[in-house]
Parts: sequence; C-alpha cells; structure tokens
Amino acid sequence: MWKLFLFFSILSLANTAENINSDLINKNVQRTIDLNSQLVKITGTITIENSGKQGISKYLIGFERDLQGSVSYIGVQDSQKNPLKTSEVAVIGRGTNELFYQVQLRQSLEPEKTITIIFEVIITKALNPYPHSITQKEKQLVRYFGNHYFYSPYKTQNQKTEVLVSSRSIESYSKLKPVAQTDSIITYGPYSDIAAFSLHPLTVHYENNAPFLTVTRLERTIEISHWGNIALEESIEIKHTGAQLKGPFSRYDYQRETSPNHHSIRSYRTILPALAHSIYYRDMNGNISTSTVKPHKDYIELELKPRFPLFGGWQSSYILGYSIPSFPYLFKKSSGEFVLNIRLLDHVFDDMAVDELETHIVLPVGVSNVKVKAPYEIKRLPDGVAYKYLDNIGRTVIRASKTNLVEQHIQDIEVTYTWKSHTLLHEPILVSIALFLIFVIVIIYVRLDFSIGKPEHSKKE
Repeated sequence: MWKLFLFFSILSLANTAENINSDLINKNVQRTIDLNSQLVKITGTITIENSGKQGISKYLIGFERDLQGSVSYIGVQDSQKNPLKTSEVAVIGRGTNELFYQVQLRQSLEPEKTITIIFEVIITKALNPYPHSITQKEKQLVRYFGNHYFYSPYKTQNQKTEVLVSSRSIESYSKLKPVAQTDSIITYGPYSDIAAFSLHPLTVHYENNAPFLTVTRLERTIEISHWGNIALEESIEIKHTGAQLKGPFSRYDYQRETSPNHHSIRSYRTILPALAHSIYYRDMNGNISTSTVKPHKDYIELELKPRFPLFGGWQSSYILGYSIPSFPYLFKKSSGEFVLNIRLLDHVFDDMAVDELETHIVLPVGVSNVKVKAPYEIKRLPDGVAYKYLDNIGRTVIRASKTNLVEQHIQDIEVTYTWKSHTLLHEPILVSIALFLIFVIVIIYVRLDFSIGKPEHSKKE
C-alpha cells in the first residue's frame, strides 16, 4: 500500500515540476549587488533570446543551494515596468536544496526574438560578521559569499556584475579577471559564454557599520471599530545581529564617541501614517519618553531611542501603539458588506529584516461571511475570538503569520465581511441596561430599612 502511495506522490510531484527549456538563452545580464546595509539587494536586467522554433511564455530564475531559506523577496518586471507573476516551483532533474522561481511573461516570446526583464532580489542573513566579536571601539567587518556568475538554468552569452559596498575600507575580495575596483565599487566582467548552472565563489570582506538590527518577532494587532477608529498596537522584539561585543562596555567611552558610523544602535526611525494620533511607546518598565515625533505632509516620522544602546548580541523589546481614522481604510461595498484594506506589515526601520510576523485583525461584533485576500503567500492561523469592553458575544479575530520579511512586504491585506449596522447599538444598549439596573438597585436600597431596632420617633411615651 505504501508503495502505491509513494508512486502517486512522485507522479503528482512530476506533474507540478517544470522542465528547463534549453531553447532559452541569456543574451545579456547586467547585475548589481548592493552590500551597503544588512541586506543583500541584487538588481539587474536580463535580455532573453528564444533560439527555438516555438513560442515560450515561461522563464526560470535559479538560486544556489546556499541561499535556500535566505531569499526573502523576488520581484520581476518587464521593460515597461509592468510586474510579472512569479511563483516558486520545483525543476525536474534538480535537487530540492536549490531554489527556483518561474516568471510568467506577459506575451509569448516568439522564435529568434528577444525580451528584456528587470529583477530585484532581497536576501537576508547573507552578511557574516568577521571577526565574529569585536570590542566597543573596533570597526565591524563582514564577509559576503556569492557567485561571480549569474546562476541560471540557461546558457549566458554575456554578463557583467557590479558590487557596491558601504566603505572604501575593503580588506579583500576575490579576483576573477577581468575585475576592477573604483572607490567602493568592484566590477566583475564582462564574462562570456557561461554554461548553465555555473558556480564560481565570489567573496568580499569589507567594513560595514550599518545597523544590523533584526526584528526577531513582531505581533501586530489591528482593532476595527465602526465608530470611525482603528487602533493598532505592535509588540516588537529586536536584536543586534552584528558582531558580538567583546569585553566590557564603557559608558564614558561611548558618550565620547562622536562618529555617526558606529556599529552600535543608539536610535532608529520608524514611519507612521500621516493621520496617526494618540501615539505611545513603552516597554516593561513603562513609558519611554525619549521618542521624538516629527509630522510631515504624507507621513509621521517617529524616532525611537531604546533605554540603552544596542551592541552585537544585545536585544530589547517594546510596544508601539497609535490610532488612525477608519475612513481611508474601511469602505462600504454594498448593503451590509464592507471591505478593509490595511497593511499586513508596516515600516519598523529602514532596511528592516523581520524573522517572524503574526498579525491579528480584530473585527467588529457580529460580522459574518469573512473573506481574506493576502498580497502574497501567508500562513492562515485558526481564527480567534476576542472580548473587549462590554462584549458578551465576542469578536472574530483574523490571525496570519509569515517569516523572513523585508520592506517590500509592506503591502495591503484585504478583508471582506458582512456586518449589520444595527449591531452598532449593541454596546450602547448594554450600557443603558447596566445603568438602568444600577439605578433600580440604588432606588431599592435607599427605600429599604435595614435597621435592627425601632426608630425613636415611633416609640410611644
């Protein structure tokens, strides 16, 4: 029986896996690897040629086995900047430790024709501190391990790569000729006639004092009210994931440090909606008053300063909350049907990396026919029930989670539900009933006589 099950499992996998079309050729690849922050940002253009005799509508982008689980985001556009549908797929004949994405072209690529696509890839945890621990005054050095060649299931005729680093202080880098360095830019290539799946290790060891700040867990709660308000609260755990601090910490030396390019984190900036109000920022010790709010035309800039500076290996946690009016996010679609469009994830700091996100959307009392449309693949957790003030029915809570997120994941989630407007009177009626019962109890209480003896004025002489 188990052999039959295994056979059908393999057959099903074979039906969903993709073949490599050898008629496709990468005529030219221009690639830029940006190593200025804690994230590795790879962008570039690919000119694709169809050398076959039939039209082709699919293209595969591959990643080396070392990047399995590290690719956080991939986006592909055509030459007119129109987004192309991209999905992760398995490829026949390749191991499961390799990563492939299938790009759906807008139009079929006809024989002997070319097309240009633009790609963007964000990779997390690809920069390794080396040395792994440093003293308070030392600079932070990191190493990047990549590939001199564009890793592709197709042959590449011509390719050039630029590596951008955050400092001119480069300790070392691999030298596959032709290679040249100008200030903080390393240029590799052009290389010609590169076979499919070519792998040649690229390494860069350089100074990088950018904030290596990671959100290890973010729990975001969005509470919807049809009284015109949306309350948001984020419980955030952060950690400095750069080089570990070696030796003691000196507050005196730290206060004398004036260089803005220090590997520690004194503060960071987060962005809130322009209509945000009632902002609070606190941790387990209470309110943190060192935050600074700067309103702008389209957003509110909030500078957050932890209670203590963060060095490598140090971590902190806090709660950030605010309210926004509901009218830019909540719309009435038809009679009794509403649509909520709000961000599943919002900005925490520049070049952020979020290990784990869990978002809770608390809907009003009495909703039904709830439908959720996510901007990308998420994990839907079982719906919960929340009880707020004066609730005796409970509110539906949409729960979703995702791992390994970056700023490109700041997109809207759409929640559609049915809600009757008379439900808005639910809480006022409960308040009225409660007040009425209190008045009745008070009236009864003042009219009752709880004395043990007989009143003096009622006694006869």
